[in-house]
Amino acid sequence: MLLLAGNYRLKKALRVLLVVFYIFAGINHFVNPSFYLPLIPTYIPYPETINWVSGVIEIALGIGVAFPKTRKSALLLIILMLIAFIPSHVYFIQIGACAGEGSLCTPVWVAWVRLVPVHPLLMLWAWYVR
Repeated sequence: MLLLAGNYRLKKALRVLLVVFYIFAGINHFVNPSFYLPLIPTYIPYPETINWVSGVIEIALGIGVAFPKTRKSALLLIILMLIAFIPSHVYFIQIGACAGEGSLCTPVWVAWVRLVPVHPLLMLWAWYVR
């Protein structure tokens, strides 16, 4: 990681990729809500609203990263958002990594990989490009 600290081009490329990633992910909440709705734990009310708000937030934060004045705040909020999404990942593991017939089903180990190494790497990515 220390070798990457001084590489401005890499940091800029990763920042642009992060912007695109979150804007695309946010849009996907509206284009493909059937992917996200089964991942929202049943104990959380108003899953459609939660899905819609999550999409709006992801788009807004992605755009926020693109501008120097809002970048640090947007990146911190992305990290907090990712922390807020942890219960959804745990729920997915609890339901056997299958959100229902015709929905997202993966091997349980894939769900664990998404939670344990991938989720922290997404946080590290946001922290790195700040």
